[in-house]
Amino acid sequence: MIGPDVPTRVERDSLGEGRVPIDAYWGVHTLRALENFPITKRPISVYPELVVALASVKQAAARANRELGVLTEQKAAWIDEACQRIIDGELHDQFVVGVIQGGAGTSTNMNANEVIANFALEIGGYEKGRYDVLHPIDDVNRSQSTNDTYPTAVKLAMAFSLRTMLTELDLLRIAFGKKGREFHEVLKVGRTQLQDAVPMTLGQEFHGFATTLGEDVDRLRETIKLLSEVNLGATAIGTGITAEPGYTAAVVRTLSEITGLTLESAPDLIEATSDTGVFMTFSSALKRSAIKLSKICNDLRLLSSGPQAGLGEINLPPKQAGSSIMPGKVNPVIPEAVSQVAYAVAGADLTVTMAAESGQLQLNAFEPVIAHSLLQSITWMRQACWTLRVNCVDGITANTDRLEHMVSTSVGVITALIPFIGYTEAATLAKLALATGRPVADLVVEAGLMSREEVERQLSPSKLSGIRPITTAIPVQQLQAEPSE
Repeated sequence: MIGPDVPTRVERDSLGEGRVPIDAYWGVHTLRALENFPITKRPISVYPELVVALASVKQAAARANRELGVLTEQKAAWIDEACQRIIDGELHDQFVVGVIQGGAGTSTNMNANEVIANFALEIGGYEKGRYDVLHPIDDVNRSQSTNDTYPTAVKLAMAFSLRTMLTELDLLRIAFGKKGREFHEVLKVGRTQLQDAVPMTLGQEFHGFATTLGEDVDRLRETIKLLSEVNLGATAIGTGITAEPGYTAAVVRTLSEITGLTLESAPDLIEATSDTGVFMTFSSALKRSAIKLSKICNDLRLLSSGPQAGLGEINLPPKQAGSSIMPGKVNPVIPEAVSQVAYAVAGADLTVTMAAESGQLQLNAFEPVIAHSLLQSITWMRQACWTLRVNCVDGITANTDRLEHMVSTSVGVITALIPFIGYTEAATLAKLALATGRPVADLVVEAGLMSREEVERQLSPSKLSGIRPITTAIPVQQLQAEPSE
């Protein structure tokens, strides 16, 4: 793995010696992980929020240990500065272990310990590897174990990532809402079970998309509180062994200050160390949002199908040539890509479920695949929301002439006349309209059931769409115009 011409330094662990690149901030424990887990070829640094979360946990631990007198002021200051600089973006490329790894996250924790230790040594004026001055485990990992630092960092990373994803999801909601207002008076035929139903407006349809996305913003935001319960300070299995009395309270308080999140210690630290239920809850909420987003994308593809032989009600902005053989063909590539993200999120949810079920006794060894699955899902969802908004929704236009023609020839409009002519008469005239191709309004007038003026009044766009209903209806045009707080 390390070329013969690369200068190295020798580091030792309980298994023996290892040769580490002399310029690397990571050490022998990370080296072993690189040798053992060359699986995904994706380092944990692909999730910068996880790196920031790890550094935040280590920074909080150093401050708490200094407060309790178990870490010297000098060592704590070096570690604190190293962590802060990593939080600010430095040395993320040194977090090199693979996202999939055995050991319940030990390799990730050791990678963080070693990078922070060597960075702290450099800040103090010492060479990398001078662990006699400041040690990755005895100092950086003081009062900790992988079993409390890793799940805490994973929860923080998810909370950090979720906030940025929710921003994009909310912006997408707003974009659909703007289209709802733009298409406020564009009448169209609604459909149920892919068959013609009653009229509605295109604005109502897009407003519905906005509403359903807003519900997901709310549900996902609720999960941040669930992610705020941590087991930090309980070390190996939740008994608090090796941690000073008062450490748990101090480190959770300090970590809250560092992250700006309102964190709290789990009421049962042994249960919290082995339980991964929060990840299943979070994954389920994320899957719900992804599947609903894919359903919207399916609707956009159907509504824009054609342009000649499909529904052709709306136009999606053309983004690339659609075929290497059919000139002029343009495909709905953005909704297609977003749906594929949804499929991946659904698959990740099953992975999380299986990993959560497979934990034994006092620890779940499979949290790395849980972390990878969820952080990847959040990242992909964030980018999917962005591209759907910018490259698709913002540029959607309505084919108003086609929509108007379909409404004017639709048999479904007779539903609006049932209160006046009855269901039986309406059904008879609907069949006649289909058989003859004649407008429903003409047939109703000819049958002497209603006057022309009354038919036109009841078949006006405002009444057909429920905007000015005959009876009370849900207000459909109220929409928050700015991102929710």
